[in-house]
Formats: sequence, structure tokens, C-alpha cells
Amino acid sequence: MTSVAERDGKAGAVARPAPLGRRRDLGWIGIPLVAAVGLAAFWLLPDDLALLTRIAASALFVLSLDLVLGYGGIATLGQAAMFGTGAYAAGIVAVNWNNDPFVMLAVGGLAGGLIALATGALILHARGLTLLMLTIAVGQIVQEVANKARDWTGGSDGLSGIDPAPVLGLFRFDMFGRTSYLFALAVLVAGLLVARRIVRSPFGLACRGVKEDPLRISAIGGSPKSYLVALYGVAGVFAGVAGALTAVTSGIVGLDSAGFPWSAEALVMLVLGGTGRLYGAVIGTVAFMGIHHILAASDPFHWMAFIGLFLIGIVLFLPGGIASGVERLGGLLRRPAGKGGDRA
Repeated sequence: MTSVAERDGKAGAVARPAPLGRRRDLGWIGIPLVAAVGLAAFWLLPDDLALLTRIAASALFVLSLDLVLGYGGIATLGQAAMFGTGAYAAGIVAVNWNNDPFVMLAVGGLAGGLIALATGALILHARGLTLLMLTIAVGQIVQEVANKARDWTGGSDGLSGIDPAPVLGLFRFDMFGRTSYLFALAVLVAGLLVARRIVRSPFGLACRGVKEDPLRISAIGGSPKSYLVALYGVAGVFAGVAGALTAVTSGIVGLDSAGFPWSAEALVMLVLGGTGRLYGAVIGTVAFMGIHHILAASDPFHWMAFIGLFLIGIVLFLPGGIASGVERLGGLLRRPAGKGGDRA
């Protein structure tokens, strides 16, 4: 017979989760790794800087979706509503008042966060398919408002004429895309730093607790809905900054920035990379957009079929996404050579 202490010790060992850094992301090494790979791409792929800039901005957007879905368990197909709101807000400010890139990012993040808080407080009482439909409805409403406000947004023609000022007054946005890419990469790295800090804070751990067991959070005096609304607002800030970054680097904002297809593509990228892993957003975006670029150039009529087959393969053989495969490989490489080597 085992003693009570032994049983409690075993139960604690089972209930205690694996260290966060080992099972959720690559640790602090991942951030300088993203920066190093991004800088290497700047030198190795000088003719593809426009594509690389779109990848960096899109990765920040997918990161916002990961905060909502991977860490909060909020199923959404309307994340583009915050992205589009941030993009339009930044573009309108640049055209009419102030075209400083950092001001545009701040305005975009504020606009995305506000629309997320306002809509999240209304829709996050729902669950499952009902919540999913409500998030789609929010995206459609934002897109239609942008379409009708032609004097401010340009309607179906889009908002153009966005000419951001030089970064820090020194670095102009040149026609080759060098400044745009380096600026986008810097914003992405900063976003990863902030996101990592958030998910490891008491607030982030509480949000994860709501995802895993909302009844327990309620039992200890917490408010699951309040945590989710706050997380939804934080993710809205990230999405708004991503939208503003797109406006800064591309100089135009279209209705598709708030459309349902963009939300669906972001979800596909996140599933490819791996939910609940910050770097899964980056890996999935690079994989999806890189394959899209290569296949669309070689076979513009059937590239979506290849993307579908690739997604099916990832879901079947790497349910946790590409990031989980990277983690497994890293675990095998870190395992001592002699450990388990003598097994029959």
C-alpha cells in the first residue's frame, strides 16, 4: 500500500505541466533566430524583398490570431476585422494628418484594440459555432462600413496615396523595398518579444487557465469572460499594428484587408505552423506564403490543390503543426547519444 504522501506526490507529478519554455516555444533563442534568419534573407534574396515584407507583416497578424486561438481558445474567423480597421485608421491618419510610421503603427494598434474590445464584450458570451458565426459577422460589418465610407476609405477602389515619412527622419522608404522590409522585420521581432512577455505573465497564464478549465478559474474568484475579452483586445492591438504595418510598407489599403478570406488564410497559416506556439505563427506564414509564391509562379491554375495536399499532410502527420516537428527534432538532437541506444 502506498502512503497518502506518495499518492499526492504522484498526482502532483501527473498534474504538473511540462515547463512552459520546453513545450510551447523555442525559448528566448527563437527571437534572435528570427532576426538572424530575417537579416540573412535580406542579403540572400534582394529581389524578393516585397514578398519578404508581406511575410513579416502577415506573420504579425497570424501571431495575433495565435494569441486568441492558441492561448485563449477563442474560435474566430473574423480576425481580419481588427487588421483592416488598423490598416484603414493608419492610412487615414497618414493621408490627412501625420505620416510618421510610428504614429501610424500606434494609431492602427489603438484602432484594432478598440474594435476588438467593443465587439469582444458583445460576442464572447457565445461558444462554438455561434461564436464563430458572430466573428464572421463582425468582419462583414467592418468591411461594409469601409466600403460605404468612400470619402475616408476610398470604398471599393481602396485608400491610396499613403506616403510614410522616413523612419526616425533618416531612412526613406525606397522603391527597392529595403527600408520597408527592415522596418517590418523590426516590428515583427518587437511583436514577438511583447507577445512572449504577455503569454508568460500572470495574465497570460490566467487566460490559458480559462482555455483549459474555465470552471476552476470561476471557482477561485476569476472572471473567465473578463480575461477573454482582455485577451481579445490585446490580440486586436497586434492585428491592428499588423494592418498599419501593411499600410506603411505597401502604401495602399483595400477592402480585402478586412475580408473573410484573409481571416481564413491566417487560420490556415496558424494550423500549418502550430497553434499555442508563438513561433508557429512565423513558421506557418513563411511556409504558406513561400509555397504559394513558388507554386503560383510555376502553375498559376492548380497551386491551391498543392496547398491543400500540403495542409492535409501536415494535419495527418504533424497534428501540432510544423513547429511541433521542429520541437521533436530539437529534442532528439539534445538527447544524449547513449540514452536509449542500448535498447534491443
